[in-house]
Amino acid sequence: MRYPDLLILRHGETEWNLAGRMQGEMDSPLTAKGRAQADAQGRLLTEFGVDDWALWSSPQGRARATAQIALGARADEARHDARLTEITMGAWTGKERREIAATVPHMFETEADMSWYDHAPGGEGIMSLYTRTGAFLADLTGPAVIVTHGITSRMLRCHALGLEPGAFDTLPGGQGVVYHLSQGVQTCLSEGA
Repeated sequence: MRYPDLLILRHGETEWNLAGRMQGEMDSPLTAKGRAQADAQGRLLTEFGVDDWALWSSPQGRARATAQIALGARADEARHDARLTEITMGAWTGKERREIAATVPHMFETEADMSWYDHAPGGEGIMSLYTRTGAFLADLTGPAVIVTHGITSRMLRCHALGLEPGAFDTLPGGQGVVYHLSQGVQTCLSEGA
């Protein structure tokens, strides 16, 4: 499927990101670094030129806070869509990654393997996330700026790049990043952190 041009932003660093806690459906405030990342994203959007692009955001607090900063005067135009929320983490919500790894060490044998997101007890799972992000993208009618979350961003990009959902962990991440996707090609406009 072909999609319109996309600019996908991951929210800035939060207090739980800094502490290594899984947020999923929960929230924590942006740190000073996270607010600076959102400000840098805003400058990139201005340079890129998105005056006629649709603006979308996850309704979760950390994405909304990032959108408020990054979208500036146009922040009130952003539409919130629950299909852009982060993958739910079930029983692992609020736990530190090291705590989770201590209970299921075999899932953390390699740093690059993120398949453990599909095994959170009571969590959403990768295929559910793939389905809802695909439904969101199918509804777009033109270029869009999307403020979302780490794993959700990766899944949106899987769709736009024509990748299978299991390839989400092969894509780069980073907080405060902006990815431009156009005609099946991804370009990172910022280095993020």
